[in-house]
Amino acid sequence: MAYKLALDADKCRGYANCLIEAPEIWDFDEDTDTAVLRLEHPSQGLRAKAEASARGCPAGAITLVDQERP
Repeated sequence: MAYKLALDADKCRGYANCLIEAPEIWDFDEDTDTAVLRLEHPSQGLRAKAEASARGCPAGAITLVDQERP
């Protein structure tokens, strides 16, 4: 099933756990101390890392949403 990630930048506190869990998906803006979502629709091969990045966010700023394919 397709999925997407969403980042609520207002909730992000700059812990960078997402970057540690999935550097292929996330980056970090040191000027604003917030995460940067590089891949809104990561491949299925990165799903476990995407889930870990969402689970590992202490601020609850990351959401993973399953999507139906049209």
